[in-house]
Amino acid sequence: MNRIMRARRVRVRGGRGRRGLVALATGLVLAAVPALAGPLPAAQAAARVSIANDQGSAAIDPTYSTRLKVTGRGFQSIRSGHGGIYVFFGTVSGQWRPSKGGSTGENYFYVPDNESKDNAGHQSYVAFPGSDTAASANGGVVSADGRWSATVTVPGATFKAVDRKGRVRTVDCRKVTCGIITVGAHGVANSANETFTPVAVKDLYGGKQPPGGGSTAPSATATQDSGTATAQPDAGDATGDGASPDATGEVPAAGKPVLSVDRTSAVAGRVLSFTARGLPAGAQVSAVLDDGVAAAGPFLVSAQGQVTGVLTLPLDLGSGTHELRLFGLAGEDAPLVRFAVAPADDTTPVAAQTEAAEETDVDGLGIWFFLAAGLILLAAVLRLVLLARRPKAADAA
Repeated sequence: MNRIMRARRVRVRGGRGRRGLVALATGLVLAAVPALAGPLPAAQAAARVSIANDQGSAAIDPTYSTRLKVTGRGFQSIRSGHGGIYVFFGTVSGQWRPSKGGSTGENYFYVPDNESKDNAGHQSYVAFPGSDTAASANGGVVSADGRWSATVTVPGATFKAVDRKGRVRTVDCRKVTCGIITVGAHGVANSANETFTPVAVKDLYGGKQPPGGGSTAPSATATQDSGTATAQPDAGDATGDGASPDATGEVPAAGKPVLSVDRTSAVAGRVLSFTARGLPAGAQVSAVLDDGVAAAGPFLVSAQGQVTGVLTLPLDLGSGTHELRLFGLAGEDAPLVRFAVAPADDTTPVAAQTEAAEETDVDGLGIWFFLAAGLILLAAVLRLVLLARRPKAADAA
């Protein structure tokens, strides 16, 4: 009799244990479904910038130049992508982001500089790894995990810039908020890499000139479009006497401005690069396609009398011969070049491709983590189910 009662109690406890295990397994499965079905983690956290002067604070001196070390984290890094990140010092207002329609000279202004590799240090260009323009970067390369470091020299609390109507205006960082601006480089708008980080304005040196420092001002009052880049000339693009062929293939007279384009990139929807030489140093010029179909600038002409930039050809630009002209040279004919444009070979413009890369670029480690976690969880559930079935087999025996 006692053996029969003990057997019944064992079966009752076994039944309760099985029900408990089944309930636990069900709970684990229900908890796992949202996690596994949810979105995968992003490739990186939101882009952020840290700033430090030689005293370790995010501030500039109102009178003397201040050298800032700028460090970025969480930025999008596109392997072999065109361009990278521009790092400016300036001010922003309203919807300033280029990916949202903002433009320099209207929604944001920054300290002008020649964007060549050996410029005055007021601007930096950080290239994507393997970029076709990495050789002109003076701010290094964006690492695979979205990190970079560059330096920017701020001339003081005030600087001059040119607005969209060609008017020179003075920006006073004691009256408006200024800071470090990062935007996509070489005509590619990239919302993932657009940031503004404010800095303070305070007397860093007690009113005395810092060792090795001094009051500095930009070499010109022009400001450049974030969709432009000035680089060193291509040594193979010039003739022996330093002049370049014009649109007819003839070498112009010495000193005459010359404009040329990269004809291999003359495809609708692509970014067209161009170079002008023989320009007055420090002049401000703008590039206009046809009768205003597209434009870029203003550009700041280097001390060598040249400027190199990019302009995005409209996706719906008709194939055939088109004309690019430079404006802004007082008392001189605007140099121009005529070239053939091929029809678009891809219906997705460059900026849209960057946005698509933003949405689809996910962290490989995150994917493997989710897959591994799912397998471990399923193995645990399977083990619980097997444990729940073993008492049944024992009872049947």
